[in-house]
Amino acid sequence: MFLNKAHRFVHALSKGMNGIAAVAVFFMMSITCADVFLRYFRHPLTGTFELVGLSGAVAVSFALAQTTLEKGHIAVDFIVRKLSENVRNWVERVNDVILAVLFALISWHSFMLALSSKANAEGSMTLQVPFYPFIMGISVSFGLLFLVCLLHFLLSFTSTAGLKEMENGGEKCL
Repeated sequence: MFLNKAHRFVHALSKGMNGIAAVAVFFMMSITCADVFLRYFRHPLTGTFELVGLSGAVAVSFALAQTTLEKGHIAVDFIVRKLSENVRNWVERVNDVILAVLFALISWHSFMLALSSKANAEGSMTLQVPFYPFIMGISVSFGLLFLVCLLHFLLSFTSTAGLKEMENGGEKCL
């Protein structure tokens, strides 16, 4: 019961962050096109490179959790496929634990980096856009990615139906 509610919450949050990532990609495309167009008239947009870089950080980090939920990452599993189903499940569980620890550490380190960046008033060179909100967003993204891996690990012990539901984006698989 708790795992289902947690999964729905994580799935909804992942979907929302994925939507923000889509907006960031659209913004990157729009500002790049505007800059190229205005360069033709010798009036390029100031700070385009910075804005595209910061938007790229948002786009990539905010899309990670949803991509992981959908199993959209490239996986090389030609060795694991040859193992029995039980061994494959344990390999995936160990992988989930290792990734959860890694993503928790990245989230924590990013959080500390954001605090340091805010304290030092670090920002971009041209537009002076502060870095800390973007670093904090990366921290939140990796925190959510940690939760995705943790839930996948915990659901792997309940039943295969729980994992199928998670992989199907919260929809029950028959």
